[in-house]
Amino acid sequence: MGISTTSLDTSHSILIILAGLFAGIFNGVAGGGSLLSFPVLLALGYPALTANITNTIGIWPGYLGSTAGFRAEIADQGEQLAHLSLVAIGGAMVGAILLLTTSSAIFTQLAPWLILGAVALFSAQPLLKRVLNNSTSFSQTRPLLLKLGTFLASVYGGYFGAGLGVMLLAIIGLSLPDSITRTSGLRSVLSMLVNGVAAIVFLIHGGLAWGAAALLATGSLAGGWIGARAALTVPSSALRAAVILIGLGTSLRLLA
Repeated sequence: MGISTTSLDTSHSILIILAGLFAGIFNGVAGGGSLLSFPVLLALGYPALTANITNTIGIWPGYLGSTAGFRAEIADQGEQLAHLSLVAIGGAMVGAILLLTTSSAIFTQLAPWLILGAVALFSAQPLLKRVLNNSTSFSQTRPLLLKLGTFLASVYGGYFGAGLGVMLLAIIGLSLPDSITRTSGLRSVLSMLVNGVAAIVFLIHGGLAWGAAALLATGSLAGGWIGARAALTVPSSALRAAVILIGLGTSLRLLA
C-alpha cells in the first residue's frame, strides 16, 4: 500500500530532500540523477507512475541549477542549442502525451527495461565513440545522429525521466567531437527543456505527489549547481561507474 501523498514524516522528508540534492549533483556532473531519486520515491511507497511524474517535476530545478553552473561552457553554443532545442521540445511533448495515455500497470512493467536501456547506452558510450570516430563515413552522419538521437531521447525523457541525462550525454558525446564539460553543458540545457515541457504537461494533467515534488525541488536546485562545478574536477570514470551500478540496482529491484 502506498504512503500518503499529502503528508510526510520528518525522516521521509529529509530522505527526499537528500535524494533531490544528490540527483541534482549527478545530473550536473554526468546525468543519471533520476536513477537516484526515482528509486527513493519507489522505496517510500509511491506507485511507479506517480513516482515518475513527481520525480520529473521535482528534479527540474536541478537542471536549472546545473545550467547556471555550466554557463561559461554554454555561452558560445547558441547556434547548436537553437537547432536542438526545437527538436527536444517536440520530442518531450510526444513522450509526455504517451505517458498520460499509458496505464499505471503497463508503465510499472516497462520501467525496469527503460532504465536498463539507458544504462546500457551509457555503458557502451566510450566503446561506441571509439568505433565511430575511426569510421571515415561517420563524419557525414553526425548531424543526422545528433538530431534524430536528441528527438528520440527527448521522447524517452518526456515519457520516463529517469536516465534522460545519461542518454543525452551518450548521444551528444557520440555526435559531437567536443570536450565532456562542453557536452555536459549542452546536455544540461536540453534536459532542462525536456523536463520543463513534461512538467508543464503533468502539472496540467495532475497525478503527482505535491509534497514530495516540493522537497525534491529544494534539494535538486542546490545539487544541480554543485554538480556542474564538480564536473570540472571529478573523474568521469568514477561517476560513470556509480551511475551504472545505481541503474542496475534499480532495474533489478523493479524486476524482483
